[in-house]
Amino acid sequence: MRETRQIVRRWQQGGASVLVTLVRVEGSSYRRPGARLLLGASGEYAGTISGGCLEAEVIRKAQWVVRKGAVVERYSTMFDDTADVPFGLGCGGVVDLLVEPANTPECRALMAALERSIVGEEATALTWLPHEGRRLQRAILAESGDYTFASDGLTETELVAARAAVLQCDGVENLPAGIFGERTTAPQRLFLLGAGDDAKPLVSLAALLGWRVSVVDGRAQLARPERFPEAECVVTASASSSEALGIRANDAVVLMTHSYEQDRELLAAVLPLKPRYLGLLGARHRSSLLVSEVAAMLNWTVAECCAQIYAPVGLDLGGDGPEAIALAVIAEAQACCMGKLGASRRLLAEDVEKHVRESGGERHLQRQCALDVA
Repeated sequence: MRETRQIVRRWQQGGASVLVTLVRVEGSSYRRPGARLLLGASGEYAGTISGGCLEAEVIRKAQWVVRKGAVVERYSTMFDDTADVPFGLGCGGVVDLLVEPANTPECRALMAALERSIVGEEATALTWLPHEGRRLQRAILAESGDYTFASDGLTETELVAARAAVLQCDGVENLPAGIFGERTTAPQRLFLLGAGDDAKPLVSLAALLGWRVSVVDGRAQLARPERFPEAECVVTASASSSEALGIRANDAVVLMTHSYEQDRELLAAVLPLKPRYLGLLGARHRSSLLVSEVAAMLNWTVAECCAQIYAPVGLDLGGDGPEAIALAVIAEAQACCMGKLGASRRLLAEDVEKHVRESGGERHLQRQCALDVA
C-alpha cells in the first residue's frame, strides 16, 4: 500500500506518460500480478514490477512501445541465452506486462480508483487486455456492484458477465480469459491503544507498510500528535468513548497502555467489536488475569475471549527492546490480516485457568501505571 501511495502521489504531480502493470506470472516472480510502475515524461518513476531486473529495460522502451496504444509485453526471467523471449536474468519465471499510455480515459479511471482506495473506498478494476484486433478496454466496478466507469465499446453482455464472475466468486480469480481483474484495496488500519514510548516504533513500522495508524490514549500528556508524526491521527479517548473510534471487523488493534485498569476497560470495550487482529501486550500471567476478569464482565467464556486475542502479542522472533517488540507485533498483525498466520503464542483457555488458579485470585499487579500520573 505504501507503493500505491507513491504511485498516486506521482500521478497527482502531473506529467505521467506510461503505466506498466504486471498482469500474469508463469513460474516464480519477485512481484505478484497487480504490481505496477508509473513512468514520468522525464524518466522518473514510482513503483516496481520486479526485484529490479526489469525496470531499466522497461523504462528504456516504454514510451516507444505505446506509440500506437497499449500492449502486453512478455519477459522471461529465466537464465536462457537461447530463449526467444527477453530478458533472461535467472529469477525463474515468465511475466506479462501491460504497458499503456497514461493520457487515456482508461488510465485516468484506474488512477482515480487507486486514489479513492487510499481513503478507504475499494473497487474492482477489470481490464480487457489488448490483443490483435482489440484495443485495451477497462471498467471499474464499485463495492455497490455498479460500474463507475466503462470504456466505449464494451457491450452490456460483456459488462454483465464480468460483474457476475466477480460477485459470484467474491473475487477476480475466475474471470473470462483475456480479462485482468484486481481489487483496489484500502490500507490496513491499525489502532494502538496506548501512547507510551514503545508505541513509537510500532507507528513507524506500520507507516512504512502504508497502513493508516491511529494512536489512542486516555492520558492527554501522552496522546499528542507531535509524539507520533507518522500516525494518521492521535486521539485522547477513554474506553467509554471507544465506540466513537469506529473500529471495524477488518481492523488491527493492539492494547498497550501498561495500565492494568485501562487495559481491562479497553479490552472489554474492544472485544465485542471483533477486530481482525487484537493483540494484548504483557506477560502471560497478566494477560490471563485480564482475560479472566473481562470474560466475567462480558458474560463470555474464557475460551470465547481467547479465540479473539493474540497474547502474548507478537511472533516469537527473539530480540529485546521496543524496536524488536514492534517488529514482532507488526509481523504477527500483517500475517493475521493477510491470512498467512501459522503457529503463534496465543493464550488458550486452559492457560488462563491455570494462571488464575495459581494466583489464588490475587493479581499481585500494579493497578495504576506510572504514566497515569501527569
